[in-house]
Parts: sequence; structure tokens; C-alpha cells
Amino acid sequence: MNAIGSGNAAAKNPRVSTRTSDRPFLPEIPEPEWQYGDNPGQPVICRLSELRHHASYVRLRLTVPASKLSALAEQGELAFREPLAITRDRIVIDGYARWELARLKKRLVLPCVEYELTEEEAIRWLLQKHRRSDGMNDFCRILLARELEPFLKAKALSNQRFGGRMKGSSNLTEDAAVDVRKEIAAAAGVSVGNVTKVKQLLGIGHRELLEALRGSEVSIHRAWKWSKESPDRQIETLRAYRAERGVNKCIRDLISRHKRKQTPTAPDLGSLARRLSELQPYESNSVKVSVMRVPGRMIFVTEELMQSLRPYQESMPICTAYNR
Repeated sequence: MNAIGSGNAAAKNPRVSTRTSDRPFLPEIPEPEWQYGDNPGQPVICRLSELRHHASYVRLRLTVPASKLSALAEQGELAFREPLAITRDRIVIDGYARWELARLKKRLVLPCVEYELTEEEAIRWLLQKHRRSDGMNDFCRILLARELEPFLKAKALSNQRFGGRMKGSSNLTEDAAVDVRKEIAAAAGVSVGNVTKVKQLLGIGHRELLEALRGSEVSIHRAWKWSKESPDRQIETLRAYRAERGVNKCIRDLISRHKRKQTPTAPDLGSLARRLSELQPYESNSVKVSVMRVPGRMIFVTEELMQSLRPYQESMPICTAYNR
């Protein structure tokens, strides 16, 4: 396909968006077989100003992780080779990181593939695209999958009435409600149990705890257990957990630095215990002891404390002879 540079060329080529007539020089679009199910995609070039967020993406306050944006930026121009997936209304379905990076770099246009999608199909595709390893976490995918609930309930009610059960009723049977939860779980790629836990969390979880879930700081199960406490207790537990993780990270960093510097081998436990016992009361009173929740059976000693300990050899009794 030739490069497209004018409004007339755009009019002749149905693959180019003609929403504006003063388009700058536009790059070529790769031409693989674009297909979503039985829905063929139409390659187009779009101005960034034409593109819009999906309503659910905005409502749920979903964002592109900084780490993903940074990794994409390292690819240079290759980051923009893959087109964005959009609807006929220019709503972005896949490619939010590329779109955000393009805006930061002040690009004018991006290659896109346009699909004719219903609202339900758009949400399902959003979920499908974000089930990759670098996509949304389980909590965010469940939030997004819950946006399918009105469509799933409507189908379940229709099937319920068609089957002759509870004609005229607007309420789902227990079995139908379970089926809806299963559908949501399948769409999000999670267990039905996690869908139920998230529903409960949204009702009783503290706002700060929910933000921690968005940021992948805690697992759904851990947050769900904490949510059974009072709101104040939830925050206390979360902050203590954050502090502990911070200390553990600091310990890992210190150990890593210790290995890189190749400092002298630490004394064995017996030697350390004897050297600690040599501390005077005024010295031992300044030593703080903390218990860390880390795997294994280990004792960590700060470099300052280690340097303050008298060498073990000075306190050893001197043997002048050794007879067998």
C-alpha cells in the first residue's frame, strides 16, 4: 500500500479515516489479516485527538503502569508498529500504552484497526487483551468483567423466561445468578470465588485497601480477609504490611550490597552469641531487636553493631598446652 498524503487520496482509499481534510503525511499501515471472531477489521490512520477511552476504562480509573510505558519507550519507533484496536466510534480497545506514549511524544497520528463492536463485545475484547502477563491484575480485570453483568443478567432472564420458569419475573433464580458469576469469572480469567470476594470487598473494603488492590500491593484473598475487620483496623493492618514489606526490601537490598562488596564472612552463631554477651549494660541497652517475617532461620546484624563488638578472640581463654 502506498503512503497516503492528501484528503483526495484518503477519499479513494476506504482504509483511511476521512474525518479531517488537512491530514499531514501519514505512514503506511501493516496489512495482516485483522479479524475479531467473524468481525473483519478495517485498517485506518487516526489522529490522536480523535481517539477516546472506553467508558469503563475511565469509570474504573484504569491506567497504564509506568513500568510498561517505560519498557515500551525503550523500543523507539518500533513501539508504534503494531496498530491500536478501536471501534467505529474511535474508542480504544487495545493499545492504551502506545496511545499514551504517542501523546507524550506529541505524535499526531497512529495506525489503527477499526472494528464494528457492540458494547458487550468491546468489554470482552478489552478483557481478552489485558489477560496477558503485562496486562491488568486480577482485581482490575474482575472490576472490568463486572461491567458485563447487565448484559449477562439480561440474557439469563431471557433464557429463564423462554424456559417457562418464572414468566414475567425480573429476578434471577439462584442457579441463574451463579451462572452469571461463572460468566464474569470466565471473562476475567479468574475463579468464581475471587469474583465473590471482590463483590464483597467493594461493599465493605476501605478505599485505601481497594487502591492497594489496584496497585497489586496485596492479593484479593488477603484483602478480603482484612475487610472483615473494622475500617480503621483494615488501614492499620495494611500500613503495617506495607512497613514490613519495606523493611524486608531494605534487608534484601542490604544483603545484596553486602554480597557485592564481598565483606568478611559473618561469625558463626556461637561466636556471635559470646561476643554479644561481652557487651556492657550501657551498650546493650542501645541495641534494638526486631522480628522479621522472612523465610528461613537467620539473624541479621547491622554493620555498626558488628563493628562495636569486641573481637571474640580477646575473650577466649589462652591454652598453653593441649594433651590428648
